Amino acid sequence: MNNPENPQPLAKDAAWPEGLVIRARRPSDAEGIVTLHNMPGYRYGTLRTPHHTPDEIRKGIEIQPANMTGLIALLDGKIVGDAGLTRLANRRVHVGSIGMGVHDAYVGKGIGKALIGEVLALADNWFNLRRIELTVYTDNEPAIRLYERHGFVTEGRMKEFAFRDGSYVDAYSMARLRG
Repeated sequence: MNNPENPQPLAKDAAWPEGLVIRARRPSDAEGIVTLHNMPGYRYGTLRTPHHTPDEIRKGIEIQPANMTGLIALLDGKIVGDAGLTRLANRRVHVGSIGMGVHDAYVGKGIGKALIGEVLALADNWFNLRRIELTVYTDNEPAIRLYERHGFVTEGRMKEFAFRDGSYVDAYSMARLRG
Protein backbone atom coordinates (compact mmCIF):
# COMPACT_ATOMS: atom_id res chain seq x y z
CA MET A 1 0.00 0.00 0.00
CA ASN A 2 1.31 3.46 -0.88
CA ASN A 3 1.97 5.65 2.18
CA PRO A 4 1.00 9.31 1.57
CA GLU A 5 3.81 10.36 3.91
CA ASN A 6 6.35 8.38 1.87
CA PRO A 7 5.05 8.06 -1.71
CA GLN A 8 6.91 5.88 -4.18
CA PRO A 9 8.63 7.48 -7.21
CA LEU A 10 6.38 7.88 -10.24
CA ALA A 11 9.18 6.94 -12.64
CA LYS A 12 9.76 3.20 -12.60
CA ASP A 13 13.51 3.65 -13.18
CA ALA A 14 13.96 6.33 -10.48
CA ALA A 15 17.04 6.02 -8.28
CA TRP A 16 16.53 8.34 -5.34
CA PRO A 17 19.10 8.86 -2.59
CA GLU A 18 18.46 6.63 0.42
CA GLY A 19 15.74 8.08 2.66
CA LEU A 20 14.58 10.74 0.18
CA VAL A 21 10.86 11.51 0.07
CA ILE A 22 9.26 13.66 -2.62
CA ARG A 23 5.68 14.74 -2.02
CA ALA A 24 3.25 17.61 -2.55
CA ARG A 25 3.86 20.82 -0.64
CA ARG A 26 1.58 21.52 2.32
CA PRO A 27 0.88 24.74 4.21
CA SER A 28 2.61 23.18 7.24
CA ASP A 29 5.85 23.04 5.18
CA ALA A 30 6.06 26.84 4.99
CA GLU A 31 8.78 27.26 7.65
CA GLY A 32 11.08 24.71 6.01
CA ILE A 33 10.46 26.12 2.54
CA VAL A 34 11.33 29.61 3.80
CA THR A 35 14.62 28.28 5.17
CA LEU A 36 15.35 26.74 1.75
CA HIS A 37 14.33 29.80 -0.26
CA ASN A 38 16.38 32.18 1.89
CA MET A 39 19.65 30.25 1.38
CA PRO A 40 22.18 32.26 -0.63
CA GLY A 41 23.06 29.48 -3.10
CA TYR A 42 19.46 28.45 -3.66
CA ARG A 43 18.36 32.06 -4.17
CA TYR A 44 21.33 32.81 -6.47
CA GLY A 45 20.16 30.16 -8.94
CA THR A 46 16.46 31.13 -8.94
CA LEU A 47 14.27 34.19 -9.44
CA ARG A 48 13.55 34.32 -5.70
CA THR A 49 14.29 37.50 -3.79
CA PRO A 50 15.60 37.61 -0.20
CA HIS A 51 13.58 37.59 2.99
CA HIS A 52 10.52 35.47 2.33
CA THR A 53 8.28 34.84 5.32
CA PRO A 54 6.41 31.69 6.35
CA ASP A 55 3.10 33.55 5.91
CA GLU A 56 3.96 34.43 2.29
CA ILE A 57 4.85 30.84 1.49
CA ARG A 58 1.87 29.39 3.37
CA LYS A 59 -0.56 31.67 1.54
CA GLY A 60 1.03 30.77 -1.79
CA ILE A 61 0.51 27.08 -1.08
CA GLU A 62 -3.08 27.63 0.07
CA ILE A 63 -4.05 29.55 -3.09
CA GLN A 64 -1.99 27.44 -5.50
CA PRO A 65 -3.81 27.33 -8.84
CA ALA A 66 -5.12 23.99 -10.11
CA ASN A 67 -2.68 24.01 -13.04
CA MET A 68 0.35 24.10 -10.71
CA THR A 69 1.93 21.15 -8.91
CA GLY A 70 4.36 22.01 -6.12
CA LEU A 71 6.68 19.34 -4.73
CA ILE A 72 9.21 19.22 -1.94
CA ALA A 73 12.08 16.83 -1.34
CA LEU A 74 12.70 15.73 2.24
CA LEU A 75 15.69 13.91 3.66
CA ASP A 76 15.42 12.83 7.27
CA GLY A 77 12.44 15.16 7.63
CA LYS A 78 14.39 18.21 6.39
CA ILE A 79 13.30 20.05 3.23
CA VAL A 80 16.26 19.78 0.84
CA GLY A 81 14.67 20.84 -2.43
CA ASP A 82 11.54 21.93 -4.18
CA ALA A 83 10.13 21.95 -7.68
CA GLY A 84 7.07 23.25 -9.44
CA LEU A 85 5.33 22.28 -12.66
CA THR A 86 2.88 24.73 -14.20
CA ARG A 87 0.66 23.45 -16.98
CA LEU A 88 -0.23 26.05 -19.60
CA ALA A 89 -3.63 26.49 -21.27
CA ASN A 90 -5.46 26.99 -24.52
CA ARG A 91 -3.19 26.67 -27.56
CA ARG A 92 -0.29 25.81 -25.24
CA VAL A 93 -2.13 23.10 -23.30
CA HIS A 94 0.59 20.65 -24.38
CA VAL A 95 3.26 22.72 -22.55
CA GLY A 96 4.51 22.80 -18.98
CA SER A 97 6.99 25.11 -17.32
CA ILE A 98 9.22 24.01 -14.46
CA GLY A 99 11.28 25.65 -11.77
CA MET A 100 13.30 24.00 -9.04
CA GLY A 101 16.04 24.44 -6.49
CA VAL A 102 18.14 22.41 -4.08
CA HIS A 103 19.36 23.15 -0.54
CA ASP A 104 22.87 24.62 -0.55
CA ALA A 105 24.33 21.71 1.45
CA TYR A 106 22.75 19.04 -0.79
CA VAL A 107 23.79 20.18 -4.27
CA GLY A 108 25.36 17.31 -6.23
CA LYS A 109 23.83 14.60 -4.03
CA GLY A 110 21.05 13.42 -6.37
CA ILE A 111 18.26 15.64 -5.03
CA GLY A 112 17.91 17.66 -8.25
CA LYS A 113 18.00 14.49 -10.35
CA ALA A 114 15.23 12.96 -8.24
CA LEU A 115 13.09 16.13 -8.37
CA ILE A 116 13.36 16.61 -12.11
CA GLY A 117 12.69 12.91 -12.65
CA GLU A 118 9.50 13.13 -10.61
CA VAL A 119 8.35 16.32 -12.38
CA LEU A 120 9.00 14.79 -15.81
CA ALA A 121 7.17 11.59 -14.84
CA LEU A 122 4.16 13.74 -13.89
CA ALA A 123 4.42 15.71 -17.13
CA ASP A 124 4.76 12.63 -19.34
CA ASN A 125 2.59 10.01 -17.68
CA TRP A 126 -0.14 11.99 -15.94
CA PHE A 127 -0.56 15.27 -17.80
CA ASN A 128 0.52 14.12 -21.29
CA LEU A 129 2.65 17.22 -21.81
CA ARG A 130 4.77 17.21 -24.98
CA ARG A 131 6.93 20.26 -24.26
CA ILE A 132 8.57 21.21 -20.96
CA GLU A 133 10.22 24.63 -20.71
CA LEU A 134 12.54 26.25 -18.21
CA THR A 135 14.96 29.12 -17.84
CA VAL A 136 18.36 28.81 -16.24
CA TYR A 137 21.06 31.39 -15.62
CA THR A 138 23.93 30.96 -18.05
CA ASP A 139 26.42 30.70 -15.16
CA ASN A 140 24.55 27.82 -13.47
CA GLU A 141 26.62 25.02 -15.01
CA PRO A 142 25.50 22.23 -12.63
CA ALA A 143 21.82 22.91 -13.40
CA ILE A 144 22.47 23.16 -17.14
CA ARG A 145 24.22 19.76 -17.11
CA LEU A 146 21.36 18.24 -15.11
CA TYR A 147 18.77 19.54 -17.57
CA GLU A 148 20.80 18.36 -20.57
CA ARG A 149 21.03 14.86 -19.05
CA HIS A 150 17.23 14.85 -18.96
CA GLY A 151 16.83 15.78 -22.63
CA PHE A 152 16.62 19.56 -22.44
CA VAL A 153 18.28 21.60 -25.17
CA THR A 154 19.14 25.29 -25.23
CA GLU A 155 16.79 27.17 -27.53
CA GLY A 156 18.10 30.66 -26.95
CA ARG A 157 19.93 33.14 -24.76
CA MET A 158 18.03 35.94 -23.08
CA LYS A 159 20.21 38.97 -22.44
CA GLU A 160 19.81 40.77 -19.12
CA PHE A 161 17.05 38.32 -18.19
CA ALA A 162 17.06 39.15 -14.47
CA PHE A 163 18.61 41.47 -11.93
CA ARG A 164 20.58 39.44 -9.38
CA ASP A 165 22.79 40.67 -6.58
CA GLY A 166 23.43 44.10 -8.11
CA SER A 167 23.80 43.24 -11.80
CA TYR A 168 21.91 41.91 -14.79
CA VAL A 169 22.40 38.27 -15.73
CA ASP A 170 21.64 36.31 -18.87
CA ALA A 171 19.61 33.12 -18.97
CA TYR A 172 19.11 30.28 -21.37
CA SER A 173 15.70 29.22 -22.53
CA MET A 174 15.72 25.41 -22.52
CA ALA A 175 13.07 22.89 -23.47
CA ARG A 176 12.52 19.17 -23.75
CA LEU A 177 10.19 17.84 -26.44
CA ARG A 178 8.59 14.43 -26.14
CA GLY A 179 7.67 12.67 -29.39
